Amino acid sequence: MSLIPVLLGLGSNASREKNLVAGLDALADLLSRMRCSAVFESVAVGYKGDNFYNLVAAGETDLPLMELDRRLKFIEADNGRYAPDRKGLPLDIDVLMYDQLVGNFHGLELPRPEILRNAFVLWPLALLVPDVRHPLANACFASLWEESRIQQQLWPVSFRWHDLELTPSALLQAHPR
Repeated sequence: MSLIPVLLGLGSNASREKNLVAGLDALADLLSRMRCSAVFESVAVGYKGDNFYNLVAAGETDLPLMELDRRLKFIEADNGRYAPDRKGLPLDIDVLMYDQLVGNFHGLELPRPEILRNAFVLWPLALLVPDVRHPLANACFASLWEESRIQQQLWPVSFRWHDLELTPSALLQAHPR
């Protein structure tokens, strides 16, 4: 089976650093050629609670879509997402795009509608995969971000995953908090 390009959105507002590192570690075992965007802090959107850290991961998988989604749910569960006594949202991982697939797949809508609605998804995509085209908007992520009118509070934050700084210092300096 050939490898399929995927884009995943990650977010956390509870023990953000710990949970995102755990999520990235698990994804590194699941995806080939994984790359990560800068990390952004944002005010919670559609969810009451503390600020979120969000980022996007790009990679390739040989897993069918629903199997990939099932494994992402296991990673979320391993990090407390479904615990009855959880505080906040420890880890959320969404399939944003699975190649250029369009449609509703057992309740999973692709491309994920949040791409065009949330700055904490679109800005990281524009930085990580600027030339990838959104299959419904028929424009690349860099153009979609440049033309967007999304009004959300978010800012880049320094974030280390192992020995790698995910957020470039130039981005941090250009967008101070």
